[in-house]
Amino acid sequence: MHKLYLDVTQELNLTSLFIADTEIIPAGTTIFSMPVDVNDEIYQQYADIYDIHFIFEDNLPCPDFYSIPQLDIMARDSNGGFIGTLGQQCDLDSNAPICYINENKKCYLIAATGKEFLDNISNWKARLKPYNDVVLFETKTAAENVLDFIDICEIGTLTK
Repeated sequence: MHKLYLDVTQELNLTSLFIADTEIIPAGTTIFSMPVDVNDEIYQQYADIYDIHFIFEDNLPCPDFYSIPQLDIMARDSNGGFIGTLGQQCDLDSNAPICYINENKKCYLIAATGKEFLDNISNWKARLKPYNDVVLFETKTAAENVLDFIDICEIGTLTK
C-alpha cells in the first residue's frame, strides 16, 4: 500500500479523503490551545502537581520541528518538552496515542490512549517509553524532500 502524507498545518476544507490502495497519514506539528478565560485553578493544579502546563491562547509555543505523523501539542512541561496527541487533533477521549517530545527532540510514548494518560497522570514521567514511530523534521520542506505529500490544490482541479 502506498503512503501519502497530508499537511494538516494549513487550513483544509476537507471532511474526508480516500485514495484506493493508499494510506493517508496526517502530517505536521499543530497546537491545541484553549481560550484564556477557561484557565482556572484546576489547570494550575495540573501545572503545580503534575508538571503539565496546558496551552492557552495567550502563551502559544513555537515548536521548531515538523512531525510525521501529526503531533497536536496540548501541553508543555517545565523542561520545555511537549505533550500531544499523535495522528489527530487533541482529544483525550480518543484512542490516539499520547506522546512526549523532550527538549532534545526525542519522542516517548506516555500512553496508548487519552484515558490511559489521565488514569496514570500522577506518574506520567515514570511511564515514558522510547517511541520510534514518530519522525521529526526540521521543516515541512525537509519532510517533502523524502516523503510523498498530497497537493490539495491538485486534487481540487481533478474533481472539477
